[in-house]
Amino acid sequence: MSPFILEWLNLLIRWFHLIVGIGWIGASFYFVALDFSLKAREHQKKGVLGSAWEVHGGGFYHTEKFLVAPPELPKDLIWYKWEAYLTFASGIALMIVQFYWHADLYMVDVNVLDIAPQTAIIYSMVSLAAGWFIYDAICKSSIGQNTNLLMLVTFLLIMAASYFYTHVFSARASLIHVGAFIGTIMAANVFSIIIPNQKKIVASLLNGQKPDARYGKIGKQRSIHNTYLTLPVLVMMVSGHYPLLSNHPQAWLLVGLIIVGGAILRHLIIKHEIHAPLKSYVWTLPVIFITLAAAMYMTMPASTPVGQKQAGDIISDKAVMGMINQHCISCHAITPSHESFDQPPKNVVINSIESIRKFKDLIHANVVQADTMPLGNETNMTQAERDQLAAWLAAQE
Repeated sequence: MSPFILEWLNLLIRWFHLIVGIGWIGASFYFVALDFSLKAREHQKKGVLGSAWEVHGGGFYHTEKFLVAPPELPKDLIWYKWEAYLTFASGIALMIVQFYWHADLYMVDVNVLDIAPQTAIIYSMVSLAAGWFIYDAICKSSIGQNTNLLMLVTFLLIMAASYFYTHVFSARASLIHVGAFIGTIMAANVFSIIIPNQKKIVASLLNGQKPDARYGKIGKQRSIHNTYLTLPVLVMMVSGHYPLLSNHPQAWLLVGLIIVGGAILRHLIIKHEIHAPLKSYVWTLPVIFITLAAAMYMTMPASTPVGQKQAGDIISDKAVMGMINQHCISCHAITPSHESFDQPPKNVVINSIESIRKFKDLIHANVVQADTMPLGNETNMTQAERDQLAAWLAAQE
């Protein structure tokens, strides 16, 4: 497939993924906030747990929630499921186009683990599926009856997956896979638990039977899990743009901070949306700031960077240009010779000393700090070369 077609596929799938993802997250945020804001009122209907009055777009809305289900259902019952299904399907399609199609470049890093591209793809597919089955089994076990214990075990499961991915895949692919791991669990919750349980309740009503309240309770549990995982998974999905996260030697520990901080932030948002007393969630603020401060401290540059060397150690402009021609020019030329690109990535052309100086911060971030360039280290750039380049770049300031 030509790079031109592949790039358009990537763009269109990513755009679609964002659209349906926004729909899914928006619905999740709305219904969780609605559920927590319900209040019991005088003269409410029999079987109603509570109701909420809302105003939006110039109109007023009165929403009621039944303890299990109403006595009868209208024919135009609205189901919220396709947003989740299409987010997952488009995410897998994007994984194929972005990572599986060129696994040798985007997934494999011999400095992390020297495996064949096909092996990397198998590891990816099997681990994503295994994550769901393990999580689901935990929820259905006795652990699932203890909210705090279930939260801890699920957290440890994600941390184990994070450790696995950061020790198998390249930095570019590892945290994206953590996001896909969590996203798979979230989508499977909807497909395998939440919607089937709702259908069982509907079927009972249509058959004139009393629905089993257990199905609604289980569905709500998985829905709550999904909403608390939403913010962390969003960070994972954009992590490839931030080498200070994805290429950190202990990136899997950063994942832990992101999950804790993100989940606590989601809790703060929920409490704020339902106008809970500030004293009931004020504790979330220091926790969020502590996790953020810890992540910033972990990613802080060393006080004496490799690039700060004696002037005599700095290689010449000619040597730097030779290094760029060997390792970078196949992609970052006006007309790239690399088979994967029709145009230079990010429109970055590096064909002169002046252009190297122009993009020195970008080069330092991706070549020196992150080791994400050259892609898949196809040209076998050595650590000594990266150190030399770091010293030269530091001298240009």
